[in-house]
Amino acid sequence: MKRLGLLFLCLLQLSCNSQKAEKINGLSFVGSRDEVTQNQVNPLLNVNANYAGVMPFGFTRDLHSPNVIFNTDRQWFGETRKGAKQYIELLQKNNVKIMLKPQIWVWKGEFTGDITMKSEKDWETLEASYGDFILTYAELAQETKCEIYCIGTELEEFVKNRPEFWHKLIAKVRKVYKGKLTYAANWDEYGRTPFWNKLDFIGVDAYFPLSDEKFPTKEEMATGWEKWKTDLTEVSSKHGHPILFTEFGYRSMDYTAKKPWLVDEYDMTVNLQAQADATQVIFDEFWKEDWFAGGFVWKWFIHHSDSGGEKDNRFTPQNKPAEKVIRNFYGSL
Repeated sequence: MKRLGLLFLCLLQLSCNSQKAEKINGLSFVGSRDEVTQNQVNPLLNVNANYAGVMPFGFTRDLHSPNVIFNTDRQWFGETRKGAKQYIELLQKNNVKIMLKPQIWVWKGEFTGDITMKSEKDWETLEASYGDFILTYAELAQETKCEIYCIGTELEEFVKNRPEFWHKLIAKVRKVYKGKLTYAANWDEYGRTPFWNKLDFIGVDAYFPLSDEKFPTKEEMATGWEKWKTDLTEVSSKHGHPILFTEFGYRSMDYTAKKPWLVDEYDMTVNLQAQADATQVIFDEFWKEDWFAGGFVWKWFIHHSDSGGEKDNRFTPQNKPAEKVIRNFYGSL
């Protein structure tokens, strides 16, 4: 009888482990002027990624423009519906799962979180235009059977000023798309996002400040994560959904963990090891947590041999020590 009890416990343990959700080991797959080829997908496979974020774009003239322009012949191929579909289908042929993540680019690169309108009429125009943008790609997500669809990225003022629109938009998307939904909130926004209970993942673009040091140690960065991990755990528990890092990554430069969201500091000294260490720390801190779904490295270009490298201080880990960190970690799971 005792042996039967032990056997039952072993089987129960195996059953629980088998039901444990697969971690999302993703890369943000940047749209290009060109169609993607198998040779350009291979480097993604070589780092053992099981997900890719595909990111078609819409554009606005400025922070107060209500018109989202998208899917035009003036855009790069990979930023259009046709291009996104081609990327998705080739990635899927390689057994890579997809998060489709349409995004807004404001001319001159102004921060999307500051998009606001100057009149009720403009807000209504923006709602109609953005709704068309998101529903167009929701249809593509359903057509191509993407696993995850992201309904917006870092749009805090739009969300704050028009919460009812977002609730209605989610309901409309649910009628079109039958997969999992998320929204990519900025690292300092997710605690105020009002519709997490309507989605499946709490999406966070994880550019949290961790250390003011020029070359922070792994221990210092791990300590820097403590507060943020507590906050993320509480939000996950409150809403009953796992946290998904819809973007995460570090630039290969000095002070990489001080303000990880910086994109406009071009003259920072290259520091390849700091990027690699910060990447390892985020893996160590989060991937073992049950409430954490995984994430998407920012960012990965299709022209691998021409991307990144030892003189590059930007986000991509390609051809840098951080690429090896990703390959080893994703390959170990």
